[in-house]
This record gives sequence, structure tokens and C-alpha cells, in this order.
Amino acid sequence: MKIPTDRKYLATHEWFKPEGDLLVVGISQFAADELTDITFVDLPAVGTKVQAGKAFGEIESVKATAELISAVSGAVAEINAALADAPELVNGDPFHKAWMVKIKPGDRSGLDALMDAAAYESHCAAGAH
Repeated sequence: MKIPTDRKYLATHEWFKPEGDLLVVGISQFAADELTDITFVDLPAVGTKVQAGKAFGEIESVKATAELISAVSGAVAEINAALADAPELVNGDPFHKAWMVKIKPGDRSGLDALMDAAAYESHCAAGAH
């Protein structure tokens, strides 16, 4: 599994990639593979406030439903509307085409505690999920 090094990762398999003053958020390939066939992605509306450590949406698959957790507090600036009609994009390209939301963080300090790609790869390999 190739894990991009340009972002940080939560133990719950969300990734956070800085893009200007926003953070692009998605789930990892590991999470997409574990969920198997994704059938629905429930994302918040633009402008919704999100809190660090709290759920901001859900992903449903034929196997399970998983919450999407934010590492930072802020407001949703953009959602990936393509996922409403094509949730299966998450299975095919979770690191690029299937990003979930873009958040304008009030504070980026929550990113400091996240894992880099090497630590996240070790986390997945150790089965610590």
C-alpha cells in the first residue's frame, strides 16, 4: 500500500492534507479496503462547524458504517459533491479523487499529534486499528 507523504493521518484512518489555508480531508486506502464496497457517503453541508475529535460524517459500505473524524476544529469550506452520485470513487482513489471535505481550520495545532506516512504505515501493519 502506497501512503502519500504529503499529509498527516489519524489512527481512525482519516488523512489531512494542507492546501493553502484549508485542509483537505479523506480516508486512507487501508480504510477503503477494510470497508470494501462503499455505497454511501454522508457529508456535512458547507459552512457546518466541525470539532476536533468529533464525527463530521459517515461512510456506509456493504460491510459496515464508519464515522469520519476531524483532527481540527473549523468550518467546512467545500465538499466533494461527486461522492453523492459515485461513492465507489472512495474505493478506487481515496487519496486523490475521493477526498471528502475541505475544512478551514480555526487552529491547526491538532495536526501536530497526527502520524506521518511512515508512522501510519506501521500503525496499519501492526493491526493497531
